[in-house]
Amino acid sequence: MVLGQIAYKKLKERSDQYTVRGLVRTQESKVKINGGDDVYIGDITKADTIVPAIEGIDALIILTSAVPKMKPGFDPAKGGRPEFYFEDGGYPEQVDWIGQKNQIDAAKAAGVKHIVLVGSMGGTNPNHPLNSLGNGNILIWKRKAEEYLADSGIPYTIIRAGGLQDKDGGVRELLVGKDDELLKTETKTIPRADVAEVSIQALNFEEAKFKAFDIASKPEGSGTPTKDFKALFSQISARF
Repeated sequence: MVLGQIAYKKLKERSDQYTVRGLVRTQESKVKINGGDDVYIGDITKADTIVPAIEGIDALIILTSAVPKMKPGFDPAKGGRPEFYFEDGGYPEQVDWIGQKNQIDAAKAAGVKHIVLVGSMGGTNPNHPLNSLGNGNILIWKRKAEEYLADSGIPYTIIRAGGLQDKDGGVRELLVGKDDELLKTETKTIPRADVAEVSIQALNFEEAKFKAFDIASKPEGSGTPTKDFKALFSQISARF
């Protein structure tokens, strides 16, 4: 499941705490997450299409990202590296910069009180291999959106996740860091479910506001599974 799907499902399960809205790009995506009237369809690269979804909300979690596609014809048996491309309208500049800027602007206009933005570790290195995928410079555009959010005046939490894994959440010790220090360690991955949980927990604690941090996890079975999110956010002092 993609991150947005997991976060939506988690929020729906806590209907006593949250009234949830989702935003997807297509009817197909809406069906995939069993979305009802609370799931809006819009294109984040077209600002006016997302306004109805954002009007009247208190908090926004931004989980959108451009997705590179592998060019057909790659044969791992022949060695070499696969080539990637982005679909028209789906380039990082359009999705990760303009699309995220549109969401932040719409949220500001709607009087949203807190924005949680989930990005990716690696943004301190312009030569990071992810930037070369499809010549998209994805981490550079993500970082530009993070800077825009940090300068917006809206209380924010910027979460830069390590390598995402499709594994169970809630069973690992989570690690926070800054400036990509965790990338130099053995612990640089994290289950998607844990990233979704942290993005939701950030809404509940003042300690998460005006903060930016990297997040990864220890392997399952080592360390103590993180349950105290207030303490986790209290470890962080970096504003960007």
